[in-house]
Order: sequence, then C-alpha cells, then structure tokens
Amino acid sequence: QVQLVESGGGLVQAGGSLRLSCAASGGSFRSYVMAWFRQAPGKEREFVARINWSGFSIYYTDSVKGRFTISRDNAKNTVYLQMNSLKAEDTGHYTCAAGDGTTRSSRYDYWGQGTQVTVSS
Repeated sequence: QVQLVESGGGLVQAGGSLRLSCAASGGSFRSYVMAWFRQAPGKEREFVARINWSGFSIYYTDSVKGRFTISRDNAKNTVYLQMNSLKAEDTGHYTCAAGDGTTRSSRYDYWGQGTQVTVSS
C-alpha cells in the first residue's frame, strides 16, 4: 500500500511559477510510474504528466508542454511538477498517482489527496 502526500499548491498570478511535490511512503516507489492529474471546477479529471521509474520516459499533455516539467527523486521517494508560465486555465486540484499506467486514470492504483492550484489572471 502506497501513501501519497502532495504539497506546494497555492495562489499565483498568471505567468508565475509553482512547484508541486508528492511524497510517497509505504511501498516500492521505484516500481511505479508516477503521474500528475488535475481537475478544474465543473470538469472531469485530466492527465497532466507522467514519468517512469528511471525518469527517461516522460509524457505531457499538449497544453502543458514547454511549461511544466515532471521529475522524480527515487532516493527521496518524491515526484515533482515544476509549473512555469502558469495560465488561468491551469487552475485546478492537482493530484499525484502511482501505477503502471499511461494517460488513463484507471491505470493508477494509488492516489493522494491533492493540492489546489489557483492562477489569477
């Protein structure tokens, strides 16, 4: 059983930056693909980015390419999401997940509680 705890969300102006962290415990962190998803008010949860165990396989949804960077530190059991040039449409509840999946949330077995990101325009 893996527990995931996110941190780093907050309120930021458009064009600003935030770095989200997701600390894992209780399982074999290196075994999992780690991903970030987000959900805006009134919308379905959407995939943002994922990273494999080695960090060499990374995938982003098109809307964040060139602005967001996902990374992981296996020694610290932590995955990060560096978010730059934030836009109002990036506002949402960001959740990290662990699994063996691609972009589908159904492929992820463990989820954190999430952290809120609000971008003011």
